[in-house]
Amino acid sequence: MPGTTIASVTTLTPERPALCPPSRAARELALKRYEFDLAVELGRIRVVSDGASGGRRVARTEIARLQAQPGFPQTLRERVRVVGTKEGAALMGVSEGRFARLARLGLLVPVRFYLNRYRAVVWLYLAEELREFVANGEHADLMTGRTPETLRSQLTAGLDLRPRNWRGRHLGFLLRQADDPWARAGAIAAFLPSEEIAEIVEVPYERARLDRLRPNLPAHGAPGSPSALLGEQIMTARDADEIAWLSADLARQLEATRARWPTASPVPSRRDHAARRPRVRRVPALPVPRPSVPAAPVDIATARTCSGIPVSAPLPGSDHGPCVTRARRSRGLLTWLRRGSPRSAPAGDHPRGT
Repeated sequence: MPGTTIASVTTLTPERPALCPPSRAARELALKRYEFDLAVELGRIRVVSDGASGGRRVARTEIARLQAQPGFPQTLRERVRVVGTKEGAALMGVSEGRFARLARLGLLVPVRFYLNRYRAVVWLYLAEELREFVANGEHADLMTGRTPETLRSQLTAGLDLRPRNWRGRHLGFLLRQADDPWARAGAIAAFLPSEEIAEIVEVPYERARLDRLRPNLPAHGAPGSPSALLGEQIMTARDADEIAWLSADLARQLEATRARWPTASPVPSRRDHAARRPRVRRVPALPVPRPSVPAAPVDIATARTCSGIPVSAPLPGSDHGPCVTRARRSRGLLTWLRRGSPRSAPAGDHPRGT
């Protein structure tokens, strides 16, 4: 209409946050959550610490970098692809038995494991690393030729380095994610038996702080179940040389933490104090027995020998024995009869006249 002014309306689009949570980043990178977590562990995706919540976030610039790579998202997913023994043997072109022997000798390092319904350990390997193993010409004899006698004797003795190699690999990931010496010490302590930690860390609140900073290892089954116990055995160091190496590394990290506080150890929190202070069960106090009053009159000599009972001489004109000071008179039948007779009533207890 003439004379009508149409104001231009500008639509404001809210700015996208500079950091994304892991779930949002996994969707934008077309990865499943376990693939995203594995990519973070392997360093394929760089994460930063969110100062507000303390969690891990992915920057928008990092997502843009990955999306700009050639062949996205297939190339990224192929770099975090994991395979089991059957698929891995087919990928390498060897039998499953030879593949298992190479893994037990420590030549193939697993990156994941889980327990099936029969509580059997299933190890998973990176397909990218298996292809690199095949491409290395130095491993040709191990893939086609006869296994050397020294290696066969170790396999006969029961050598299996898969659990140890997984622990070492996962420890490296936890150390890369640690921000300070206390966090690194907690990562090392996560793979040591509790008795070894008690011998190394003698200060109670330092042990409490280590327990609080120990990262959560992958859970397998409900706590206390056979699957969970088997998973704990795999995730805990067993060999003497591995325990010695981890113990020395833990002691070195603790010295680094104490170097930052030369006068004393870090100030313990309330939780540390609660862990250090033993619980004392409160026992209700028993009632203190009062000194008993003799029921029958006794002589003055005998009464004075009773500790805690002050005794005075008998009143003149009274047939009763010594008076016990501040003692309550008995309220039996005899007392009631005496109050009814003026002659038998003691001095001072006569009823007032009207």
